[in-house]
Amino acid sequence: MSRGGAGWCCLVLWLPACVAAHGLRIHDYLYFQVLSPGDIRYIFTATPAKDFGGIFHTRYEQIHLVPAEPPEACGELSNGFFIQDQIALVERGGCSFLSKTRVVQEHGGRAVIISDNAVDNDSFYVEMIQDSTQRTADIPALFLLGRDGYMIRRSLEQHGLPWAIISIPVNVTSIPTFELLQPPWTLW
Repeated sequence: MSRGGAGWCCLVLWLPACVAAHGLRIHDYLYFQVLSPGDIRYIFTATPAKDFGGIFHTRYEQIHLVPAEPPEACGELSNGFFIQDQIALVERGGCSFLSKTRVVQEHGGRAVIISDNAVDNDSFYVEMIQDSTQRTADIPALFLLGRDGYMIRRSLEQHGLPWAIISIPVNVTSIPTFELLQPPWTLW
């Protein structure tokens, strides 16, 4: 999947005029940066859901990225209290993308990042679509590569941390290319 080409202005969500004029399309990318823990202080790429969920109306300079328990987030979350007013990191599988998004929304989450359950996936973005139930979700839902999700969770486990601190969305057009720290395992 190419990251260049026409429509570059919409590759970054934090360009309000572009979002207002064109909205988001599936091949757009959204970027977030892990601020802590430091060993994964990279800028990660995610894709928004195709036909459900909201958009970011605010840039969060520092917000918690909380791994859901259980990771698939298909029902009640044992750590739902920590997800309230934060962003949840969940794993693909067990139920639809929309169901996961609604679970996080019901726990007061501001957004959900769903990582692929294939931890070796470092290049293929899945198209997250409606599940034909006529349900809706209002919070943003993003898809993250499996390798990225795995590395974030692994770092948190190694450091004994309950969450990462992230900045989202990140405007990568304002960062010089040589300073754009992307995860070394997904460089293209």
